[in-house]
Amino acid sequence: MAPTHHTLDYVEIAAPDLPAAIDFYSRAFGWEFTQYGPGYAGIRRADGDGEVGGLSAEGVPGTGGPLVLLFSADLDATVAAVVAAGGTVVNGPYGFPGGRRFHFHDPAGNELGVWAAAPE
Repeated sequence: MAPTHHTLDYVEIAAPDLPAAIDFYSRAFGWEFTQYGPGYAGIRRADGDGEVGGLSAEGVPGTGGPLVLLFSADLDATVAAVVAAGGTVVNGPYGFPGGRRFHFHDPAGNELGVWAAAPE
């Protein structure tokens, strides 16, 4: 699939402990990775065709940058999976006009969010 001009194409997440980050995201979300060495792993697209981002051992984890949001078909199950994998819920779940969402810190301290659509 060719990239589309001026669209979000790739997201990198800081992962100073790359094996721990791979373990967390694999267990919490079922993500698969392409290992490019000790400092970088690509996050494979759900359809297996390419990558949507990566985990970088060179990055500095934390909050304050752009917030990456993931979608969930079952927000409560996703909260449970994040916690079971070692993440920490820092906000929510809470309602918003389009549904519900929560924010969490991964084991490295990066803040991400997950949202689910309101029932129809």
